[in-house]
Amino acid sequence: MTRIKDIARIANVSTATVSNVLNGTGSVSDKTRASILKVIEEMNYQPNHIAKSLKIKKTKTIGVIVEDVTSFNSAEIIDGINEYAENEGFSLLLTNMRVFKRLGQEYKDDEVVRQLASQAFREILNKQVDGLIYVGAHPRDVTRMIESHKRIPIVYTYCHTSRDEDYAVNYDEHLGAYEATNYLIEAGHRQIAVISGLFNSNSSRERFNGYYQAIMDNRLVFNPALIKTGDWEFESGCRLTAELLAADSRPTAILAMNDNMAAGAIGACKERGLRVPEDLSIVGFDDREFSSYTAPQLTTMRLPLHEMGTEAMKSVMDILAGNESTVKSKKLKCTLIERHSAAQAPK
Repeated sequence: MTRIKDIARIANVSTATVSNVLNGTGSVSDKTRASILKVIEEMNYQPNHIAKSLKIKKTKTIGVIVEDVTSFNSAEIIDGINEYAENEGFSLLLTNMRVFKRLGQEYKDDEVVRQLASQAFREILNKQVDGLIYVGAHPRDVTRMIESHKRIPIVYTYCHTSRDEDYAVNYDEHLGAYEATNYLIEAGHRQIAVISGLFNSNSSRERFNGYYQAIMDNRLVFNPALIKTGDWEFESGCRLTAELLAADSRPTAILAMNDNMAAGAIGACKERGLRVPEDLSIVGFDDREFSSYTAPQLTTMRLPLHEMGTEAMKSVMDILAGNESTVKSKKLKCTLIERHSAAQAPK
C-alpha cells in the first residue's frame, strides 16, 4: 500500500509537503505541487480516511436517529438531510427506532420511547459521529424522552425540547392554519368550520390558534358550533362533516387539520349528493401523497419537510464550524397547494 513517505521519497520532498498538498494547507509552490500530484496519480494513492479521521478526531459522518422511517414525514426530511450532507462531503449513519411497529401509530408510552431513544443515542455516539439529527414521528416536546447530550451538536426536527441549549428545526403550524383560513375568507367564506385533531396534541392547538386568529383578525363571528374535534382519521372527518351538514347553520367551507380528515369530509359530501367545491369548500393540511388523487384533488397546506432536513443539516454544520449566530429554533413556512376542493363561496 502506497504511503505518504513513499510519495515524498519519489517526489524528493518532505512528508510534510506532501501532507500540505493532500490537505490543501501550507505554502507549496505551483511547480512542487504539480510534481507531487503527478506522483500521486502515477502511484494511484488512496488516502486512508479512517486513519485520518482518528488522528484529527473528525469522521465527517452525521448520525440520524429516526423515530420511524414509515412516518409520512420521515422520507422527505431524510432526503433533505442527505442532499445537504452530500454537498458538504459528509456521510450519514441512520438508525430507525421503529416506534410505530413496536408501539402503534398513536404511541403514548413515553418510558418505552425513552428507552429506545437512549439505546439509539448510545449506539450511534459510540460510532464517533461528528453531529446528530433526531427526527420525530410527531411534532411534540421530547424533553422527557431524550436526555441532554453535550458531546456533539444535536439538532431536533419534527419535534423539539424545552431545553434552552437545544437546537430544533420545525414548521410554523400556527401560520399555516392562519393562511389556510385567510385563503377561505378571501374567497368570500364567512361560515368556516374546523375539524380539529385531538386537543392533547400540540399540532391541534397550534393549528386551531391559527384559525382563531384569522377569524378574529378579519372581524368574523367566532361560532363554537362550527368547531368539531376529530382524531386525525378518515372516519372522524366523515362523521363530523355529516354533523356539520345536518346543523341549521351549515358552513360553506371546512378547514380539516389533516388530509385524512379532509378526505373523510369529501366522502361525507358525496354520500349526501353535495358537490365539492360548488356546495362546500374543503381545505386540508399536510399535503399527503394521496391528496392529489382524491376527487376532487385536495387543496391543502404543504409541510416544508425537505427544507426541514436541509436546515437541520445546515444547523449541525454551523455549530461544528463554531457559528455563534446559529438560530436555536427555526420555524419554516408552509405552502398553500391550490387544487380543486376549494372555490369562491356560493352566493
